[in-house]
Order: sequence, then structure tokens, then C-alpha cells
Amino acid sequence: MTAEHYFSAEPSAPAQRGEIQFSVGGRDYRLATASGVFSGGRLDPGTAVLLRKGDLPTAATTGVFLDLGCGYGPIAAVLAAEAPQALVWAIDVNSRARELTGENAASLGLAERIRVSEPDAVPAEVTFDQIWSNPPTHVGKAELHAVMERWLPRLAPGGVAWLVINRHLGGDSFHAWLVERGWEVERMASQKGYRVLRVTRKTD
Repeated sequence: MTAEHYFSAEPSAPAQRGEIQFSVGGRDYRLATASGVFSGGRLDPGTAVLLRKGDLPTAATTGVFLDLGCGYGPIAAVLAAEAPQALVWAIDVNSRARELTGENAASLGLAERIRVSEPDAVPAEVTFDQIWSNPPTHVGKAELHAVMERWLPRLAPGGVAWLVINRHLGGDSFHAWLVERGWEVERMASQKGYRVLRVTRKTD
């Protein structure tokens, strides 16, 4: 599956539906997937590393979260399940991905707290206490940087972004680029060729 395929707004190929199962934090998840969305055949290895190594919210965590590039919704589902007091925005340019995320949120009983949206429909005044993303490295460095420059500034004061990036697809240069752009970046884990980065605003 090419990057252009899952990164297109309206996938042209017929949707071949499937289902995946995975466990995070002692909870089991069963999600509907389909062709034409990112990693429709399995839980992406980078996403799995992010959910295993990132600092997941807890039942006491409140606020507004963003799943940036939600695909069929595994990150959004985990965030909403782990933090029942939080609201999760799940955004993706791919209409099929958004439909699947909405369907999965409903099947998990999380639809009231997962707000599925195309990127341009997120109100400008909305800020995020946490941003979680396995960003689209395959679309190229310029597009990846544009996505980050658009959404990272919408972190609320004291907010944190958790990002996973493939080391072989420019993970270390991406880390350096974020630092150059004025962000505080910590590499929190390295596993199976992926870097998990914690990104915050620099404090004086």
C-alpha cells in the first residue's frame, strides 16, 4: 500500500474490510479496518511502540487530546478508554479512515468522547493538552514538516506531544528539525527501529 493511497482524501480502491485485535494497558481492542487506510491489515509497528512506550493518560487525566492522522482509530480508542474524562479529537485527511474511526468509537462505546473530523473542520480556537501521532513519514519531508508546523503550535500551555518516527525514515533528523524549530524534544524510547519522542514547548 503506497503512502499516496492512504494519504489521499478519497481512496479510489474498493474497501476490502477486515478486523484487527490488539491489547494495550491490559485492555483488549477489536477494530474494523479496510484497505485504502494506513496499515489497514495490522496494528502498525510504530503505533504499537508508541502505545507501549508513550506515557498513556490515566483515569484521572482530563483535557482535550488530538490523534493526528488517526487512520482507523487505534490511538484515539486507547486514549479515550484510558482517560474517560478526556475528549479526543481524531483527525485524518482520508474519508474512509474517518468513517472507520467513527464506527470503531461507536462499537467500543466511546463515540461521545471521540470527535472525528477532517483537519480543516477543527475550530481554530481548539487547543490540545496532548497530541499523539504516528506521522506520515512516507509522504516526504516537506509534507511531514508542514503537518507538524500546523498542529504542534496548537498545544495548550503545558501540553505535550508524543510522536513515533522510524529511525530509518529520518527519525534522528526529524528530532533535530524539531529542536531547530524551538521545541523541547526528549527521546523517551527506541524499539524495533522506532523513536518515541516527547515534545514540549521550551521554558525560559
